[in-house]
Amino acid sequence: MSAKDLILSSLEKEPQIESAYEFAEKNKLAYDNSFIGAIRSLDAAGIIISEMKKVTKQTVSANAEDVLKNGSEEFRLFNLIKKEGTPKAEVEHLPFYRTGFAEAMKLKLIKINGPNLIRIVDTFEDSIQKSLKEVLGGRVATKNEEVIFKRRKFLRQETITDYVLKQGPSFNKRSKPVANLTAEMLLNGSWKDANWKEYNFNALGVYPKGGSRHQLSKVRMNFKNIFLEMGFEEMKTDMYVESSFWNFDSLYQPQQHPARDAQDTFFLSEPATTSSADMNPDYVAKVKKVHTTGDFGSIGWRSDWKVEEAQKTILRTHTTAVSSRTLAKLAADAIAKGEPFKPIKCFSIDRVFRNETVDQTHLAEFHQIEGFIADRNIGLPQLIAVIREFFTKMGLPDVRFKPAYNPYTEPSMEIFAYHPGLGKFVEVGNSGVFRPEMLRTMGVPEDITVIAWGFGLERPTMISYGIKSIRSIFGPKTDLDFIKNSEICTYGI
Repeated sequence: MSAKDLILSSLEKEPQIESAYEFAEKNKLAYDNSFIGAIRSLDAAGIIISEMKKVTKQTVSANAEDVLKNGSEEFRLFNLIKKEGTPKAEVEHLPFYRTGFAEAMKLKLIKINGPNLIRIVDTFEDSIQKSLKEVLGGRVATKNEEVIFKRRKFLRQETITDYVLKQGPSFNKRSKPVANLTAEMLLNGSWKDANWKEYNFNALGVYPKGGSRHQLSKVRMNFKNIFLEMGFEEMKTDMYVESSFWNFDSLYQPQQHPARDAQDTFFLSEPATTSSADMNPDYVAKVKKVHTTGDFGSIGWRSDWKVEEAQKTILRTHTTAVSSRTLAKLAADAIAKGEPFKPIKCFSIDRVFRNETVDQTHLAEFHQIEGFIADRNIGLPQLIAVIREFFTKMGLPDVRFKPAYNPYTEPSMEIFAYHPGLGKFVEVGNSGVFRPEMLRTMGVPEDITVIAWGFGLERPTMISYGIKSIRSIFGPKTDLDFIKNSEICTYGI
């Protein structure tokens, strides 16, 4: 039965309900806004008369419930101390230690002996738990017990709004309000005398089942905000289809590199090649020279370099191609204007594609977070500091670096972050200092150093949401309810 039905049924038997609060408790109803709303609705219709009154109730605190269930703090601490003594460091982290220690010392149950806690007595009866149970069972508390209970905040006084309920003038005339108009009512005219249910314009409608923001989108937005807070500018990343030239060759990656094989890269059949207009002839010539015979102190790769290979179209394997295009344009603009190269910090977050075997931590399509700083008098120390600052803002201060090899950076480092769910450090990215063979061909001045890094979006998302398999957030196995009910991302907050 509803709250209204129970109230009316009770008033048919008894002329008055002395306490709506006790009535709700007796009938196992929540004394909440819904219950009080039922009272006000019946009162507004004249079916009942409600008289409001303030009542002070004594309720049990969460601390008292803990004592009733587990014993007092001093009793629990006493039982943890061994006869030969227990190191204080073993127990002082426990949530009940502070109160338990103070009470046990006051009762002379224990003493401090250097770094250890020692029992003074052999046994101890938990009188606090016993007296609390008896008082809550109906026994009148002694004055000493009242003082103890108040000091330890076992009982609290709570003032609630209660109601006395009586039959109203329309109690015997009541009829169930009509909510829907039917064809029959229109035909026989009964709608004229019907007791129509009033519209509730403040009632909430059915919640629209719209889309829910994906965890990757939440984390991506927070990462973007972190970059912007650190003074970075966002790069344009709308070219999923990229030429091999910008994806590989401009980065000083040899044309014979394994990453350029079909088993690692998705090559396009249509269009199979990119337009020559996308490749500046002078820049292409410099790239070819540095690859084949070397330049800027390098001997190059000492291998053939074919423009046909550079023109092949692919699904980009990393957003470093975006950084390459951006740096080349910045250098060309500075040269064209006759101005010095201006220091800059840039970032991008977008999808990349690799022809990889899918497992719990790898996908063929995923997101890469790319960033670089171009400035004077910077190097590896600044790179490590920036990456640490970024991951600390993410809430992942436990970051490690390991020396690595990249064709286009020297020195190079892999980035690892601790994954609590997997219980180990997982690789989250790569970093390094861009090589002169890459930068000087673009026209970037010799006094400019570029430190850069790239890491995935999926693995930090897995760490944030405690996800063990990447396939549960990206792909056909994604649980839509999990996406809908996921919490906000705390990175950067």
